[in-house]
Amino acid sequence: MTKQIQDAYIVAATRTPVGKAPRGVFRNTRPDDMLAHVIRAVMAQAPGIDPHRIGDAVIGCAMPEAEQGMNVARIGVLLAGLPHTVPGVTINRFCSSGLQAVAYAADAIRLGEADLMIAGGTESMSMVPMMGHKVAMNPAIFDNEHIGIAYGMGITAENVAKQWKVSREEQDAFAARSHERALAAQAAGEFKDEITPFQLDDHYPDLANDSIITDNRVISQDEGPRPGSTPEVLARLKPVFRNGQFGGSVTAGNSSQMSDGAGAVLIASEKAIKEYNLQPLARFVGFAVAGVPPEVMGIGPKEAIPLALKRTGISRDQLDWIELNEAFAAQALAVMKDLELDPAKVNPLGGAIALGHPLGATGAVRVATLVHGLRRHKQKYGMVTMCIGTGMGAAGIFEAL
Repeated sequence: MTKQIQDAYIVAATRTPVGKAPRGVFRNTRPDDMLAHVIRAVMAQAPGIDPHRIGDAVIGCAMPEAEQGMNVARIGVLLAGLPHTVPGVTINRFCSSGLQAVAYAADAIRLGEADLMIAGGTESMSMVPMMGHKVAMNPAIFDNEHIGIAYGMGITAENVAKQWKVSREEQDAFAARSHERALAAQAAGEFKDEITPFQLDDHYPDLANDSIITDNRVISQDEGPRPGSTPEVLARLKPVFRNGQFGGSVTAGNSSQMSDGAGAVLIASEKAIKEYNLQPLARFVGFAVAGVPPEVMGIGPKEAIPLALKRTGISRDQLDWIELNEAFAAQALAVMKDLELDPAKVNPLGGAIALGHPLGATGAVRVATLVHGLRRHKQKYGMVTMCIGTGMGAAGIFEAL
């Protein structure tokens, strides 16, 4: 018997503040503890539901090892105090892991396999560095550089900048705008609805005084936005991936920040919404992922966005808000130029250059930003999209309710 596809609704969405890595506020905070924090928070935002009814917790993580290994999804569920009946699965699609988790969880609802699902992502780039603690690439890369992981992310950004003719000046101006928008958004309280403040309880040895320093703070806003990040200031930074005499233009200032953070959403069927009298925040409309040449991996959204729009029957002009992850200014600008995206609609509160990019958590973090932002500004359709290492792109569409 063929099942009828039903709608999936986001009924709660939250995230931690995003900290800088490797020396930011969350440098000693475990990623599974950040995950447990946001799971508890989304459950608290939907009081009265029976946690035993949650079908699964699908959690994204780009480097699932060490402190965020051993199926961090299940560990986070247990740390959050949910019943042992709630399972958990960790997934990895690199930078889109958190968004992919939302799509997978929504699909379980849409297929009638569950009435309640948790989706999210967590990443500590302070504790688990890019590519993990043990880099063991397949030696085939020495015979065929087109096997994706052979390309460093920064080099792919340089390749995109060259092929799509994105100048250094354009990149620095874009980066400055990201900081400007993020700082303005913080000042206006734009992120308050989506952030669940995190209580730090850190302890450090003070060897000089033979004592222990206690750091007890409540972290309530993102650490990344920097005042004074003007195009003139950013122009002083040297390229870090390709030497300037060879045309390098990608710098630390026009690239995303390494970050720590977590995000989670609670997704429900219409049946669960009626049963528990829940207030839906948004409807999951659709998702797409596409592959692109690994050497220009940053253009991934260029292929994923049209595919997502086609699948959902929504036009580009209907999108009111686009969260385009700023892995690098070069790739974000290339995608915007190629698809003729309205700059006013793209990252209106700033992007990863200012706000940070905690890899596998970013998709879930930006879903929280989008869902709350659309409702606050009385807009309808929004998209979260990003490029993905080894040459992919992902895009998810949501409708505010």
